[in-house]
Amino acid sequence: MLLNPFSPLTFLKISSLKATIVFLSILLIKSNLLRLKGGLIGGLVALILISGILASSTLALGSLVYAYRLKKKSNNDNNQMQDSATVNV
Repeated sequence: MLLNPFSPLTFLKISSLKATIVFLSILLIKSNLLRLKGGLIGGLVALILISGILASSTLALGSLVYAYRLKKKSNNDNNQMQDSATVNV
């Protein structure tokens, strides 16, 4: 059997291809992890913004209901005082 004189070159080609594949795999995993991290951070920020909008709108609605009840209660108090002022003997 004859020895191939180019066998060291083929060994270098194969080992460089293996190193390139490992390097590209590391870069691919890194990019996927960065994309996942960005998605999680973006989702968390969106969740915080939506919960803030819900909290502020709930607070505004509650203050409107409270003001309406106070106005209705003060109107009832005024009406009762007027009714008790008229006495028929």
